[in-house]
Amino acid sequence: MAQSLHVVGVHLVFGTRCRRPMLDSTVRPGLFNYVARVLHNLECRSVTVGGVEDHVHVACLLTMKHATMTVVEEVKRSSSKWLKTQSPRLRSFYWQNGYGLFSVSPSHMEPLRSYIANQETHHRRETFSDEFIRLLKKYGAEYDERYLWD
Repeated sequence: MAQSLHVVGVHLVFGTRCRRPMLDSTVRPGLFNYVARVLHNLECRSVTVGGVEDHVHVACLLTMKHATMTVVEEVKRSSSKWLKTQSPRLRSFYWQNGYGLFSVSPSHMEPLRSYIANQETHHRRETFSDEFIRLLKKYGAEYDERYLWD
């Protein structure tokens, strides 16, 4: 085969430091657009970005040109830096240290897109902590709850 091809879909989830509700409705649309631009600049295809006051979900197709960890670090680093410029109350903003990254089949991207689009409704019934643990169990991730939150 003369060319290298790949399709690697992922669901990335990360929260604010100590799950503080810092992402109000005035900042979220700009944040989601910014994250999509960062992904585009890294040659990843953003499917959708969404979330609520204390965390963000990203559905995207990863590039083969950058390591996965590099993509996640750049998304978190640059979006944190951008958020700090948006409001005096966000000058001390930080993301949590960790994240969840789960593989998603391309055939499951549309249900994931819908799930992310409905985060505000979803989180009327479930906290971020409960959601994240549920996702870890769904994807079969081994974890120690003592180290999930910072």
